[in-house]
Amino acid sequence: MRRAITIIILAALFIPISASVLSYAEEYVPKERNGYLTSIAHRGASAYAPENTMPAFTKGVEMGADYIEIDVQMSKDSIPIIIHDRTLNRTTNGKGKVSDYTLKELKLLDAGSWFGEEFTGETIPTLNEFLGEFGGKINILIELKYPELYPGIEEQVANVLKEHKLVKPDSIEIIIQSFNHESIKRSKELLPEIPHGVLVGKDWRRISSQQLEEFATYADYFNPSFNIVTAELVELVHLTNMTMYAYTVRDQSEAGRLYSLGVDGIITDYPDYVNLIVQK
Repeated sequence: MRRAITIIILAALFIPISASVLSYAEEYVPKERNGYLTSIAHRGASAYAPENTMPAFTKGVEMGADYIEIDVQMSKDSIPIIIHDRTLNRTTNGKGKVSDYTLKELKLLDAGSWFGEEFTGETIPTLNEFLGEFGGKINILIELKYPELYPGIEEQVANVLKEHKLVKPDSIEIIIQSFNHESIKRSKELLPEIPHGVLVGKDWRRISSQQLEEFATYADYFNPSFNIVTAELVELVHLTNMTMYAYTVRDQSEAGRLYSLGVDGIITDYPDYVNLIVQK
């Protein structure tokens, strides 16, 4: 589902605007484009709170993001959890592989203090906990992270989504994506009602129309690294009836460039770069 989004001036939301932000708006937001742009909060508003934690998700909602993007792996006892890296070292006070720990053990770890003292004690959320708080309230982009390490992750995620009644055609939108395209094929078979997307990196610069057509047989979204986005690529993706969300935007000028090229949305750590109003 594409959400219609109108870009508005930050002052309309009574947020102080610096001269540099005003300059950005004048320089990079193209007047000739009257289209829409979807804002996806990458691991939540991860520039402002520890990634993939409840505070980051809450901040993303508060900043007006259209989607919250999350990374799903599994604990040793096969519980879907939300964390990005294969190891615990960077974003918790634990060490070693995520898959070596049970959920009970993972819940003992601090997943917030690395970012700031005020987040001390934040824990790694489960997918079930996340959906209990945000399911049905905001669109969600779920990345199956390293599914090759977690046999059955597609089924486990599908089961949790069904438990929360988020696979109905009239429910708020859920999208499932992955760099592992075989995993997306399996997930699409399990959840044909839900849109799916393929993630691609810099090595897909020379993608052909035939390859895009193959993706379109099971994917609704083609989500590339922002580095490879060109006007020609956007056009090819749209000709195959897929939507494009580019990742990961951490620069205002890059957001403006992608907007001018016609992407449908940006996956960003900074959902407040441009304030967006959803129009249904």
